[in-house]
Amino acid sequence: MFKLKNQRLLTANSSLEILEAQYFCAVASVLSIPDDDHTTRQFYNQKTPMLGSQIQETSHLDPQFYLSALINCKNLHQIKSIHSQLSVNGLLNDPFLANKLLYVYLRYNALDDAHNLFGKMPERNPVSWSVMIGGFAKAGKYLNCFDTFRDYFRSGQQPDVYTLPSVIRVCRDTQDLKMGRIIHHIVHKFGLHTNTFISAALVDMYAKCGVIDDARKLFDTMKMKDLTTWTVMIGAYAACGNAKESLVLFDQMLEIGIVPDKISMVTVVNACAKLGAMNKAKMIHDLIKKQYHSLDVILGTAMIDMYAKCGSIDTAREIFEKMREKNVISWSTMIAAYGYHGQGQKALDLFPVMSRNRIKPNKVTFVSLLYACSHSGLVQEGLEIFSLMQEKYFIKPDVKHYTCMVDLLGRAGKLDQAFDMIENMKVEKDVGLWSALLGACRIHNHVEMAQKAAESLIEIQPHNPSHYVMLSNIYAKAGKWENMAKIRAQMTNKNLKKTPGFTWVEAQNQVHKFSSGDHSHCESKKIYEKLKSLIQKLEDSGYVPDTEFVLHDVNEELKLGNLYAHSEKLAIAYGLISTPEGTVIRMTKNLRVCGDCHTFMKFVSVVEGREIVVRDAKRFHHVREGVCSCGDYW
Repeated sequence: MFKLKNQRLLTANSSLEILEAQYFCAVASVLSIPDDDHTTRQFYNQKTPMLGSQIQETSHLDPQFYLSALINCKNLHQIKSIHSQLSVNGLLNDPFLANKLLYVYLRYNALDDAHNLFGKMPERNPVSWSVMIGGFAKAGKYLNCFDTFRDYFRSGQQPDVYTLPSVIRVCRDTQDLKMGRIIHHIVHKFGLHTNTFISAALVDMYAKCGVIDDARKLFDTMKMKDLTTWTVMIGAYAACGNAKESLVLFDQMLEIGIVPDKISMVTVVNACAKLGAMNKAKMIHDLIKKQYHSLDVILGTAMIDMYAKCGSIDTAREIFEKMREKNVISWSTMIAAYGYHGQGQKALDLFPVMSRNRIKPNKVTFVSLLYACSHSGLVQEGLEIFSLMQEKYFIKPDVKHYTCMVDLLGRAGKLDQAFDMIENMKVEKDVGLWSALLGACRIHNHVEMAQKAAESLIEIQPHNPSHYVMLSNIYAKAGKWENMAKIRAQMTNKNLKKTPGFTWVEAQNQVHKFSSGDHSHCESKKIYEKLKSLIQKLEDSGYVPDTEFVLHDVNEELKLGNLYAHSEKLAIAYGLISTPEGTVIRMTKNLRVCGDCHTFMKFVSVVEGREIVVRDAKRFHHVREGVCSCGDYW
């Protein structure tokens, strides 16, 4: 069989790739013949340079000869030569040979040739339809794929385990939920819902279409779930933002005795990275160490990302150093990790080491470098990197590079320079770019430019509440309450709601979630008692609440009450009463950390003698002995 089949399965690192690799294996298994016949291969290798003429001279009528020749084709010209001889010798009437020729055409992306052959085939069996449908799907010709499947269905032949996965994949890639449900109905009609492979593809399709509940419902009804099915569902939860459920599922999978492979381990490592739970990260790491003596590039890079996003940049670097093989993604991941941990200089120091190891940087590498510069205030270094990327490596900057540059200049107060860069750039502007400028306007209270940025954002995404909220907060900070009220009124008229802020804190091997003013926790009374005594201790040490961060036009007393009940403070209070003295308090915030809470954490680190690690929507804050790793540049 083709050796490439197994290679695809070994290198697949997502649920999407798992399904594609398995589909490839299934079709290839139907069409392939053994390719280890030494005599046949030796004969073919001798004849390859003159393939067309040799076949013509010998006038072979042996199908086995042509099958071997098709397997070993090196280019489209050779395929067409064989096609011509098959036609002359009348061998295209052999369905197996015709299907093999169709398959090889598609392997070389010769869609027109494949489709012409398909249209002239005297007999089309399920494999013929499957190969053609799968070829259109893989090439991104989605309408052709659907049309061919419709013709297949109308031909009276029964859809099978080779055809349906390709159509399901197209529904997934196009997020065509309506068509996906129709295909699901067909699956049930023909009794194929018991097929694990097809059901796994449907689970993946529903998840990618954003209906995770439907995906889970189907998953739960499956009587037989193999490793691929579990991996797809675990990855689906992580992709939709529910990494906690991903890890719950992974634990359930282990409990019933299913042993994870490297693909599933990469999936769960990525889920852990999204959740940011250090206790889970260590458990997964222990499991990996028991199964594997060394880390390959894919799993090793995923673990670098996991530890970095769980707050341990040092452990991430240890794994990076132990990896025997590193590719450009590994280096870029490590550079990015230093960037969002506020260690910009260390990120820049890795770049020349990467070059000495003969790893050529790509676009992602430079995004990581520029991001690191922007979050560490390294303006001159960032400008040099931006020029180097174009002049030495001939990489044309895209919108992500420009976004980093606007963020870099904007944070440093160079708002006019940032705006000029936006005006003069030749690539299409997106939400991230204008958001970077709007964020800089918030930092430096530039109301006029903020209005321009917000207008551009609202034009691109008129129903995204975060754009309105950001501009509203800028107005509030500047005391322009009437303007703020107008923006809030627009949100109300459009039925847009502000994204609520949440903070998660690790304690007792679990992750606990808090919102502002939250009283839902079972230990809520103890939390508020601790918070009250803690605030008194902090105020005695010099902490002064900054009511500027309460963006409401209310009296000072109400502002203080609102400020004291922020989710970050509740999480810290719970962390203090539920974790051993001297241990690190690890938290995650879905939005940017409040400025007053940032000051609050610095005082807590001194008064309580605790290190606090916070991952917010933009970066990490490591607060220790009254100092934050961000240097208050965030």
